[in-house]
Amino acid sequence: MAEHDKEDSVGESMMDKISEKIQGHDSSSDSNSDHEKPKPNSDSLQSKIYRLFGREKPVHEVFGGGKPADVFLWRNKKISAGVLGGATALWVLFELLEYNLLTLVCHCLIVALALLFLWSNFSTFINKSPPRIPEVRIPEEPVLQIAAALRFEINRGFAVLRDIASGRDLKKFLSVIAGLWVLSIVGSWCNFLTLFYFAFVLLHTVPVIYEKYDDQVDAFAEKAMIEIKKQYAVFNAKVLSKIPMGPLKDKKKV
Repeated sequence: MAEHDKEDSVGESMMDKISEKIQGHDSSSDSNSDHEKPKPNSDSLQSKIYRLFGREKPVHEVFGGGKPADVFLWRNKKISAGVLGGATALWVLFELLEYNLLTLVCHCLIVALALLFLWSNFSTFINKSPPRIPEVRIPEEPVLQIAAALRFEINRGFAVLRDIASGRDLKKFLSVIAGLWVLSIVGSWCNFLTLFYFAFVLLHTVPVIYEKYDDQVDAFAEKAMIEIKKQYAVFNAKVLSKIPMGPLKDKKKV
């Protein structure tokens, strides 16, 4: 009888151990399954947020992330203020005071050459060393890089104009025509120098304001784009869909 009770106790202990192992395995499998569940990625959530012009990078990286971006976004306020102040001074000289570029360059050269000439000749009389005039040379590599970049942008502009004129994309054609029409109206209000100065001022003010209030601006832009798409869909259904497309688009479909 004692041996039978001993066997029963041993069997019960073995069953307890087996049940504990099974429960431990189930709990570990549940924990593993919890770990394996995909967590919402912050990048995917961030990508769902509407950004103006489809922007995926910070504003500083959009402008190249170098010194020009630092100037446009006022990372160094002294340099940015100096650049904007210099542009304002040039605009006042040429636009308000009606100074000509050739006249300004000639007068600056006259003053600089006269001062250096007098300093070089009278330095011996006043017991001072003559001025050290540096040798100025334009390096070849930056000029070639600028020329190559300018050539690439001009060729890309020609390709875009050819693509628009070929009649493949009516939406792009209408947007370009509207942009040129608005630009012609603005050009009738002011000359090219004033227009360039206003664009320069906007380039030094709008990006830094947008960087500071990008969430509010993007939310407003999203609502505006939704409304514009609705209006364009109505306009497309009533007007654009009834206009025959160009021959290149028909050939492409064939």
